Amino acid sequence: MEKKEGFLKIDGKKVSATIKEEIAEAVKKLKKAGENPPHLAAILVGEDGASQTYVAAKVKACEQVGFESTLVRLDEQVTEEELLKEIQKINDNPEIHGLIVQLPLPKHISVEKVTAQIRPEKDVDGFTPANVGRMTLGWPAYISATPNGIVELLKRYEIETSGKHCVVIGRSHIVGSPMSILMARNDHPGNCTVTLTHSRTQNLNDIARSADILIVAIGKAGFVTAEMVKPGAVVIDVGIHRIPDDSKKNGYRLVGDVVFDEVSKKASAITPVPGGVGPMTIASLLYNTLLAAQGKIYS
Repeated sequence: MEKKEGFLKIDGKKVSATIKEEIAEAVKKLKKAGENPPHLAAILVGEDGASQTYVAAKVKACEQVGFESTLVRLDEQVTEEELLKEIQKINDNPEIHGLIVQLPLPKHISVEKVTAQIRPEKDVDGFTPANVGRMTLGWPAYISATPNGIVELLKRYEIETSGKHCVVIGRSHIVGSPMSILMARNDHPGNCTVTLTHSRTQNLNDIARSADILIVAIGKAGFVTAEMVKPGAVVIDVGIHRIPDDSKKNGYRLVGDVVFDEVSKKASAITPVPGGVGPMTIASLLYNTLLAAQGKIYS
């Protein structure tokens, strides 16, 4: 644990590197036992720059831990029917353990139809109705990567959650909603009293100030300021935004949903941006793919 200037810096970059090492060791054991390594397939539709960067990072991470990977590139004009057929091909391929379809998709394609087409056993993103439902019921499931990464950070930094008040800001299906369920479950981390808030919540500042654990996934740069944080709170910042900055070589700097310089002076522990929650997302995706290869969720 790294204490810095009176607060604990929750270092996702360091934890994700440790998890990748653990996964790489597990892959070596699989290969030694004569089994195929985990195989992750990704479908990328169109030429979105951010999506290409994310997918490239995932492919590179697969190589680092000894996974096999397949990247299917489709034109932005691909029809919904053609995309669904590509998904079904991977569903039917026993050599591929995990499948992700990179979002966002073109407007003419239904995200709901695409998500529902993925076999739950291969849904390592944890987005299908089956996996979301299993998670909600507390059954074994593939948990979406960002919430799973946050849970792992809390666990590895031994942050007490039982009996605490956890406030989640943001209600997306990818982060906020599943995060609220995970923090309330009878498990560790968990056993919190959870308040799920969003852009229309009244008295949001007061509610946020009551949090022992504040998880911010609102998607607005610098949304949470020091006046919204209780002294000694644990703050998890999920947001990431590019802000123009001429002093930087690349012309921008990365910031989160939380004003780090202010809030870190009040928090007992906080995730930085970059280097906090972000690196944990790919590590969690790799972990889910390992579980899929081992058949540990749908066995």
